[in-house]
Amino acid sequence: MSFELRRTDHTGITVSDLDRAVAFWCDILGVEVERRAHLTGSFAEDVVGVAGADIRTAIIPLPGHRLELLEYVRPRSAPDRAPGPDAPGAMHLAFVVEDLDSLLARVAEGGWVAPGRPREMADGPRAGTRFIYVRDPDGTTVEFIEEPRPAG
Repeated sequence: MSFELRRTDHTGITVSDLDRAVAFWCDILGVEVERRAHLTGSFAEDVVGVAGADIRTAIIPLPGHRLELLEYVRPRSAPDRAPGPDAPGAMHLAFVVEDLDSLLARVAEGGWVAPGRPREMADGPRAGTRFIYVRDPDGTTVEFIEEPRPAG
């Protein structure tokens, strides 16, 4: 038996409040919800492996990718924050943006925090590129990258 990996379909992020997360992602990134769904019963339980799963979802289209936001209505997990980026198994989603400083001002208005500060790569193939990690209200880590503008 063999298989072929064809493409990446989406990145899923579990959130504590779907409506708040949709508002943030759509307002900050300037996109519209593609679709919403409610997954429950044996289908949801079998796919995610969580007994009694009752999940509200929203698909957010992004350039070349889609984001799936999931709120587990049942069972509700403890409100602990997601592990930091240094925890084994932690993942993050990275976006290239045109104006990192403007984006950081907008994400701060939405309650997101940047535990560090933007830094510029000094040398190598990404010299001049700026990077920053931010964390959403649920603790999800998102990286924003600003590539250097071409001279001219």
